[in-house]
Amino acid sequence: MHLFPEATTRFTLELFRQLRESKDNIFYSPTSIMTALAMLQLGAKGNTKQQIEKTYLEDIKKYYQANMESLDFVHDTEESQKKINSWMERQTNGKIKGLFPAGSLSSSTILVLVNAMYFKGQWNHKFDEKNTTEEKFWLNENTSKSVPMMKQRNEFNFIFLEDVQAKIVELPYIGKELSMLILLPVEIDGLKKLEEQLTADKFLEWTSPENMHMIEMYLSLPRFKLEEKYDLPGPLEHMGMVDAFNPQKADFSGMSSTQGLMVSKVLHKSFVEVNEEGTEAAAATGVAVNKLSAQMSEDVNCNHPFLFIIRHNRTKSILFFGKMSSP
Repeated sequence: MHLFPEATTRFTLELFRQLRESKDNIFYSPTSIMTALAMLQLGAKGNTKQQIEKTYLEDIKKYYQANMESLDFVHDTEESQKKINSWMERQTNGKIKGLFPAGSLSSSTILVLVNAMYFKGQWNHKFDEKNTTEEKFWLNENTSKSVPMMKQRNEFNFIFLEDVQAKIVELPYIGKELSMLILLPVEIDGLKKLEEQLTADKFLEWTSPENMHMIEMYLSLPRFKLEEKYDLPGPLEHMGMVDAFNPQKADFSGMSSTQGLMVSKVLHKSFVEVNEEGTEAAAATGVAVNKLSAQMSEDVNCNHPFLFIIRHNRTKSILFFGKMSSP
């Protein structure tokens, strides 16, 4: 489906606009969130359904496991909560614990949507640990901190974006089905400008095979680990999905005859670790281009804030999206 990459990329970036105000580092799985919404949509009717469909277009069955289980929230809230949390922990190799903290589910909770996504990838070109040294990472023009910086010289797919003054590098994982794309502004504090210019169409154009090319480069990338958690009703409402969270308007008659069914929780928790071997990532949702000649060697030093994306290359679906402001 041709629309699919555009729809998922648009959803990813719209959600990023909602989240980027709140925190420095950001990491989430649009695919996981969209999947939870897809499950919700199956039981939605009328306006509620249309709004969810608008926010989300197509599901990606290959990358998620989800199950609907009937739990007794009224008589046994704590037990139900434990059940959901332990399922989540199993699905994510123990990376995501306690998705729903104590007291977040109540006896009035009727609908909790849970799905999990776990990813562990090994770089196609690993970094040699012997080359990792402590280096400065610039948080802004005046402030730096010391971080373990991984280094390697190799050929990677690359593009220099003259108009937005940024570089994009593709680091494939073994098998090359998935890649991490790093969007690095030239200037230390250039990320805000890059974010403002980033649209789904531009991103798909910049990262298309005809625009990127293999070039030898000296790449420096910090080793980092992120764990983030978001409560999503606010951001999703801003994106137009309002009725699902409103008890007067929500229509989930497609999944239950219970009146007054509304979504009470959409929690998303995610984890990523990037090291010399590769990347380990997990996420859970409760609900103008210049070609450089290939002879040049490019220096790509990710020593200031950048965006990173883990993508399924054939479908161009964005599995994970992150902003690294401070490793």
